[in-house]
Amino acid sequence: MKALGIINDPTFSGRTYSRLDQFFLGYIKDERDLPFVYLTIRISLVLIPLSVLLFMPFLTGWAWWAVAAVHFYVSNFVFKGPFGLMLHCTSHRQFFKPEHTWLNNYLPWVLAPFFGHTPETYYSHHIGMHHPENNLEDDESSTMTFQRDSFRSFLAYFGQFFVRGVHDLLKYLHWKNRSKLARRALIGELTFAAVCIALCFVSWPATVLVFIFPLFIYRFIAMLGNWTQHAFVDAEDPGNAYKNSITCINVNYNKKCWNDGYHISHHIRPAMHWTEHPTFFLKTIDKYAQNRAIIFDGLDFLQVFFLLMRGRYDKLAKHMVNLNDTFTDENDAIALLRQRTQRIPVGVAEPSLQRV
Repeated sequence: MKALGIINDPTFSGRTYSRLDQFFLGYIKDERDLPFVYLTIRISLVLIPLSVLLFMPFLTGWAWWAVAAVHFYVSNFVFKGPFGLMLHCTSHRQFFKPEHTWLNNYLPWVLAPFFGHTPETYYSHHIGMHHPENNLEDDESSTMTFQRDSFRSFLAYFGQFFVRGVHDLLKYLHWKNRSKLARRALIGELTFAAVCIALCFVSWPATVLVFIFPLFIYRFIAMLGNWTQHAFVDAEDPGNAYKNSITCINVNYNKKCWNDGYHISHHIRPAMHWTEHPTFFLKTIDKYAQNRAIIFDGLDFLQVFFLLMRGRYDKLAKHMVNLNDTFTDENDAIALLRQRTQRIPVGVAEPSLQRV
């Protein structure tokens, strides 16, 4: 196990802004989101032209496949993570100022479909269902009823979401009288489907590569992420954010994806700015220790997932942070990890929301 050391995840520090910076700052609500502007520009100038090129009739044979390979690499290994978590951050905190509110549609309606996000569905699911339900029984993406160290269970979880996810989301939103969100999600799904069908008449291989294949990849990765973030759940207190989520510190993932590793504090304060999580974590260490929260130092969500699927509790425990000597030794930590991955039958525990 590890003692808590220096945290090197990104925080905000002021700097002198260039004229271009100042121009963009006139449009966005929070100066700390300036990196989002430049990421948006890079994606728009690189990924969109590559995508359009794949639909051009003059591009054939090996040249088409070469561009397709570049597109695949840029989309999935350069931009996918940063874009997905930028969309996450701007779903919780509006990106552009009220007088430029129409620009807030650019990410979900223009860029998101290139990464497999159907417009509005992510917002409706994440803001309209996941956070209000906090991975409890009414959350259609809840991990509680699955054996969370089993790859077979994960495949069942993903399959259920992929086949029924949109249907279940719409049903949930109507049940909760959030019809506006349901309508937005449905319009987004139908628009995405209509555009893909139309583009298939232009070039079905390009449509599959640019829009349909990313849909499969994104929904798989989204469920893998949610599974890992909520893989360790205390059956006696499943609504407690300290006991149903994990935190990953000191990983490159946090630098690339806007401190997304701080999932416990994200559920405690969903609207907290991404640059504030490391400081909030340090200020609330005692809360983490009191709840025997699971914190990994040097492991990101993907690494945690693969170690969990291989049953490597020993390696997971080595990377756990032992706050205030919460755990007596690694065997104590392993016992907690194993306990919190057990399937939780529906109705076993009363939900409770932990807040600070």
